[in-house]
Formats: sequence, C-alpha cells, structure tokens
Amino acid sequence: MLEGKTILITGGSGSLGSALSEYLLKNDPPKRLIIFSRDWLKQQNLKDKLNDPDERVRYFLGDIRDKDRLHRAFEDVDIVVNAAALKDIVSCEYNPRETMLTNVVGVQNVIDVAIDCGVEKVLQISTDKAYAPINVYGKSKSMSEDLIIQGNNYASNHPTKMSVVRYGNVAGSNGSIVPVFKKMIANGATELPLTEINMTRFWFEMRDAVEFVLDSLNKMQGGEIFTPQIPSVRIVDVIEAFGCSYRIIGLRGKEKIHESMNEEYDSGSNPIFLSVDEIKESIKNL
Repeated sequence: MLEGKTILITGGSGSLGSALSEYLLKNDPPKRLIIFSRDWLKQQNLKDKLNDPDERVRYFLGDIRDKDRLHRAFEDVDIVVNAAALKDIVSCEYNPRETMLTNVVGVQNVIDVAIDCGVEKVLQISTDKAYAPINVYGKSKSMSEDLIIQGNNYASNHPTKMSVVRYGNVAGSNGSIVPVFKKMIANGATELPLTEINMTRFWFEMRDAVEFVLDSLNKMQGGEIFTPQIPSVRIVDVIEAFGCSYRIIGLRGKEKIHESMNEEYDSGSNPIFLSVDEIKESIKNL
C-alpha cells in the first residue's frame, strides 16, 4: 500500500511515531519517511535506533504551530500521520492556551498546508478522551477531530482526504501507567497510587496501535473516525499484576472513572476485560 509513497509523521519521534517508523522500515518500506518533531534529542535517539542504511528517513525539526515550516516539510509528501499533540491531562489543564495552540491551531495548520501541497491523505491520531470530553485535553482533541472531518469539505475539489483514528491509552507509551509504575517500583515503592477503586481504562498494545493506524490508512476514504474494539483493564488489577498494594489518592481534577470510545462502547462496560495473568504477560512484552 505504501510502496512508492512519501510519508510524513508529525510528532514522529514520540512513542507512536517511533514504533510506526520502525514497523514501516521492516515490513512496508515507503519511498521516503519524514520524521517531523521539535525535540532534536528524541530525533537523534530514533535515528540511532532505526539505523537506516538505505537513507529512506529524513528528519525535520519543526512545530505544527509553524505553518511556514510545515509548508517546507510537506513538499512532495503523499501521506501525513498527525501524531503531534500535548497529551498530559494535568499539564493541559494548567496550560489551556498552549494546549489549544498545538492541539487545535496546529491541526488546522496541518489541514491548510496539506491541501496547499496536494497531500493525498491526512490521518489524525486522536484519543478516547475526545469523546464526551470533560477536560482541556479531551476538548482540544475533540475539536481537532471536528476540524479534520470538516477539512474534507474545506478541501473542496482538492485531492486531499482526511480521517481520524481514535483509540485508548497505549500500554507502555511515554507517560502511561506501566512505565510510571515501573519507575516507582525501581525506586523502591511497594505501594502504588490508585485514583479510584473502580477505575478502568482501555488496554491497547503498541504493535496493535501501529497495525490499526496502517489499516485505517488503507481503508480511509475521507471523513471517517476509526475506533478499534480493544479490551479494558481495571487499574487495581494492573497494580496487582505488578505485585504491589495500592493507596487511594482520589481523581486528579477532571478525570473520568471510565473512558468511552463512542456512545456504545466504554471501558467500564466493555465485555472484554484482561485478567491479572493476562496483564502480567502483556507487561513482560512492554
């Protein structure tokens, strides 16, 4: 599907961008792969990890807030995966202006420049927190989804098609509970924080997220919001899988007990819950 295509990933040195890049180079090498992100150290680390002898990968320092830089980066690009975002709920709550500049204005910049440069497809990476949002982060991602879907009308007669993938937290990604808990345990913790005894979350492994993104790219016609069917976990079971006890710390501001993927599908009523043993096995692979 991607043979002969030039693909650009914004936020490309982050968790998903790095995993997606590694998968593509091993399994479906594009003509050219562009990593667009604002962190030069992460880019260098990714460059060392990918070890690309064929020099298919290019690295652009830049920010999706900067439309001029996007214009330069999007030249002759066929596919854009927009994974750039501010994502930490607490940080976004305290910095709503910065959140909107990246997660909303930045997405509109991606749309505008993709249309101007004749990009074939734009796939926006979203989150379960965008559905019925209650915090700044969720609201910004919900608005970004609306912008992308409406962008198909905005494109008018231009060839650019735009769609969204919406999924839950990726287990093991930067800032998720698995690396956070591992770090606490490495520092000697035997008791881990639990916000609420009934809290649940979707559980999506990185390899599944990568395959879902690529499958959505293959299927998209423009205007879709793709949501996967994935299992849930009880956070108390995740703590048990680490062999630790817990202490209740209460919800952190505007946090949900259960996340929702859409009106019919939330993490608390999900028919598929991972057992403690299944969580243990999953953690081993992260």
